[in-house]
Amino acid sequence: MRTKLNEEKIRIISELGKRFSDASIFMHDAIAKKAGLSVTDHKYLGLIIEYGEMTAGELAKLTGLTTGAVTGLIDRLEKKKLVKRKFDKNDRRKIMIAPSPEHTTKLLGTAFADLQVRIIEHFSHLSKVEMQIIEKYLLATIEIMDTVTRNFRAAKAVSAKRQNLMHSKVGHSK
Repeated sequence: MRTKLNEEKIRIISELGKRFSDASIFMHDAIAKKAGLSVTDHKYLGLIIEYGEMTAGELAKLTGLTTGAVTGLIDRLEKKKLVKRKFDKNDRRKIMIAPSPEHTTKLLGTAFADLQVRIIEHFSHLSKVEMQIIEKYLLATIEIMDTVTRNFRAAKAVSAKRQNLMHSKVGHSK
């Protein structure tokens, strides 16, 4: 059965989504500051840990950051011993960015252990159906946000190509 969403329901869902997003950002900012990181560095470190070893170019593609911004990020994380640069086993010309989980756990483990305990405690009281609804909601929302992100990045890339094309034509017309 589908629910017809009136303006009030849409407003409530939108407000709750915003509040959830804000709470997530504020929590990650507090965790990052406790560890001496910016919230951005903290979140990108999480991606490096999740995806494992990768090149700076792969990280740039994953995050949408420029390669210069990725280099600065890696420098900052390496200085705190949270990642390390190492040669690729198959191609020594390629530098891999590898997470240092032991240092990350030391730095961030306590904060996330507390978070995990609290979430598990809360969710342990939910029914199987409630858990399925939450999972369905989260998966659908992630897919929607990934699609919006891809669309914005694609539009930005097209715009940049147009700008470059316009500048090259202007330069040739002189």
